[in-house]
Amino acid sequence: MTSDGATARPNRPAHPVPTALAGALLGVSLAAMTSCSLERMALNKAAGMLTAPSGNNTFTRDNDPEFVGDALPFAIKFYESMLTAIPDHDGLRLRTGSLYILYANAFLQTPADMISRTESDRKELLLQRAKNLYLRGRDLLIAGLEKRNPRLRLQWKERRYKDASAPFTRKDVPALYWAAAGWVAAYAIDPFDTKLGLTLPQAASLMDRVLQLDPGFSRGAVHNFFILYFGSLPDYMGGDIAKAREHFRLALAASGNRDTSPYLSLASTVDVKEQNVEEFRILLGKVLDFDPDSDPENRLVNILNRRKARWLLDHLDDFFLREEKESGSDGGRGMS
Repeated sequence: MTSDGATARPNRPAHPVPTALAGALLGVSLAAMTSCSLERMALNKAAGMLTAPSGNNTFTRDNDPEFVGDALPFAIKFYESMLTAIPDHDGLRLRTGSLYILYANAFLQTPADMISRTESDRKELLLQRAKNLYLRGRDLLIAGLEKRNPRLRLQWKERRYKDASAPFTRKDVPALYWAAAGWVAAYAIDPFDTKLGLTLPQAASLMDRVLQLDPGFSRGAVHNFFILYFGSLPDYMGGDIAKAREHFRLALAASGNRDTSPYLSLASTVDVKEQNVEEFRILLGKVLDFDPDSDPENRLVNILNRRKARWLLDHLDDFFLREEKESGSDGGRGMS
């Protein structure tokens, strides 16, 4: 009791409702944080499984290119949606970027190259789509490389290419390779894009770093890149037939003659530039003679290479200036 005889009331919180509300909000916040944490853990685990090295074999071992071509767009967008949720996942970024570039090459540019000139609108549409996806894949990969070297673009701008590539290590090789491959492929589609052409030294510097860190990467893929790079560019932009032929030799050695890509690359660049139709036929004949089932890990690529080789041989006159064969009339000399 108080001094005036009143009964004392027990102490109570001054604001009981806000206090209870704060407790409830704290509980909700903790639950939300736990839920987000669990969701992120689940996404990371799923991404790790999807981007395991064995996952790529699902596509590269297939013997039905059309089936793979139909499936890839959904797979790519699925990977990209996961990457949006967990942007720091390096494996997911690599898989998404590289699949964009693979799809652009195998299922857009290659079919476009084999379309008749009479279907120019359709051909141009496919090529522009390919260029767009090459650059989309490249940009995804470069965004990841910038996390390794935040000064990358500045050093490129200052033409300090060796400094720009120096921070990258062997674990960065796949991203370096695919970024450079997509970059140069986009320019090859549109060589009149001078803005893109001026950036080719940046792409080459990434592949030079791959060559330094892992020259045997993907069974000589880096050497196949340089066959195309040195073999297709004009001399004033760095083209060099001797270097292209040297990388051809190195690519064959690295692949153990299990990849037909070097034959196709040299034939479609150096032989066309030199108008060497005899070697062109020999190299493409090797592509056609190769049994894709003899190398299951690379089956899809070798099947696609056979298709391209067959088409090139069927269209020799599109690439080589040959003397006209004497006709049966011998140009009219048999007439009286």
